[in-house]
Amino acid sequence: MEKFNVAIDGPAGAGKSTIAKAVAKKLGCIYIDTGAMYRAIGVTVLQKGIEPKDEANVAGILDDINMEIISKEDGQHILINGTDVNGIIRTPEASMAASAVATIPKVRLKLVDIQRKIASRNNVVMDGRDIGTYVLPNAEIKIFLTASVEERASRRHKELMEKGENCSLDEVIKDMIARDKQDSEREFAPLKQADDSILVDTTTLSLDESIMAILKIVEESKLNGTV
Repeated sequence: MEKFNVAIDGPAGAGKSTIAKAVAKKLGCIYIDTGAMYRAIGVTVLQKGIEPKDEANVAGILDDINMEIISKEDGQHILINGTDVNGIIRTPEASMAASAVATIPKVRLKLVDIQRKIASRNNVVMDGRDIGTYVLPNAEIKIFLTASVEERASRRHKELMEKGENCSLDEVIKDMIARDKQDSEREFAPLKQADDSILVDTTTLSLDESIMAILKIVEESKLNGTV
């Protein structure tokens, strides 16, 4: 198969990262978790005592942030100035901080540049909010992955509880609705389905069924000569 990129977009909690990671492994591609990159910036901003929505101060520290993406047996790891931050980027606070810094053009430009360089040299499966519409508009395969807000919140709540986070389902639903609103209403590269993407609703699908649905789309694209 010729070099190709798979762009998977969708709202928070749709299962993008888990599904994209599995699909990439099946296809022998590099998996790029763009959401984790924004979470890493968001956590760094919080650690420095900066409000994530403070565009001037966030932009002011970007040149001092060196981000590296490395692959380990358990998947993608992000290093900020040499420190692995994977263990601290999956909290609700990190999620909201990520959504806030993602509205800042200079943050997006910094990370998109990294993402595009990786995709230009490799077959990648990349997930996020604006991969098919902005980051990789020429991706050979574009998928918009979604599920009902109740199902997405339920999945995220279970994940947090398993990690020892004490939060209620109602809190997670409220945070997810706020995240959806912030992501879809931001001025720069908002969350939306690309015109040429394929919609996949995983509300009633198991993880394995969701993965198979994506792989089927890739296989059909190969047969149709799209990739």
